[in-house]
Amino acid sequence: MPKFPALATAVAASVGIATALWATPSSAAPTNPVTVAPPTLSDSWYGSAPYVTPLYGNPPDLPKVMAETGQKTFQLTFIQAPRGGGDCTPTWDGAVPVSADTAVARIIDGVRLAGGDVSVSIGGYGGTNLGQTCGSAEDTANAYQQVIDKYALRAIDFNLEEPEYSDPVAITKELRAAQILQQNNPVLYVSVTTVAAPSGTTPQGQNLLNTAKALNFTPNNYSIMPFNGFQNVGDQISVLKKFHGVLMSTFGWDSATAYAHEGASLMNGRSDFGEYYTQADFQTLLDYSINHGLSRYTFWSLNRDRQCTPPDNGQTSGTCSSVPQHRWDFTRLTAQFAQRTTAMKVGVEISPPAPDAHPVLRDHGVGR
Repeated sequence: MPKFPALATAVAASVGIATALWATPSSAAPTNPVTVAPPTLSDSWYGSAPYVTPLYGNPPDLPKVMAETGQKTFQLTFIQAPRGGGDCTPTWDGAVPVSADTAVARIIDGVRLAGGDVSVSIGGYGGTNLGQTCGSAEDTANAYQQVIDKYALRAIDFNLEEPEYSDPVAITKELRAAQILQQNNPVLYVSVTTVAAPSGTTPQGQNLLNTAKALNFTPNNYSIMPFNGFQNVGDQISVLKKFHGVLMSTFGWDSATAYAHEGASLMNGRSDFGEYYTQADFQTLLDYSINHGLSRYTFWSLNRDRQCTPPDNGQTSGTCSSVPQHRWDFTRLTAQFAQRTTAMKVGVEISPPAPDAHPVLRDHGVGR
């Protein structure tokens, strides 16, 4: 996922600054951190969780987002190794040690009090990750177990990108660590997010899949990121189809099994490369994901799910989308994914809202 590193560095450079961002928690959040147990939610909700940077990028009040959209889950980013060192200590964005955190813990409690939950994402683009700095897969898993224990997590995401993506030793440590976590935490939902290419994935991505196969490790899903270089929604669907074939050929899965282990991790609005992905594009991909039985449909990021001023300022922003929208348009679609796929699993049919019933999409001319 893009990280907008200049913004992250400026805002989350120290524990004090990062903590100050959440010094005034949501009114629903308790004073003491990590006091609320996670609710029981279906895997579809963890598969729909949009990414959120909780310590920078003007993070929204998540319980209010829940009330306005119906979204119940969020993907908090990113757990990395400490900046500038080879330590095997988990931190938020290389700056805030998980062991010292109270800020993120407060927001997690606020979400859980409102009936929702979070997943935590490992890695991201451009940072140093624990698979690169920990001495072994077991050490890496122990570091991530600290995060799971600290926040009583039921879901975790391995967002494996550059530079770690091109380091086979580090990738092996990450995937073996994920397998250890899966074995030691039986209810843990584990997703793996990685890079897309016109053929489905890159050579590094194929190595990642081959490594998982050699380890006999199967996460809940593998998600690719079909943005940055994909011009339109047709290109995005094409690469999802190609990746589907890659999963079948790599693991020997039949079509239904491959779809059930496939996900799409999108980018709302203007991409890093200057493509524009609208609400209509997301709706098309939502319908594709549901109709083909994909298990994950998410996006980078909730911080960006609001209109810029002006609506398109010609730049990719970490805090707005650069497309005309009402706030949380894209998050309403991830909520639809969870609601509709959960209902399908229990045999209840939920029809998507008609265009006239969705003023946000209608107002901007991007209804279905």
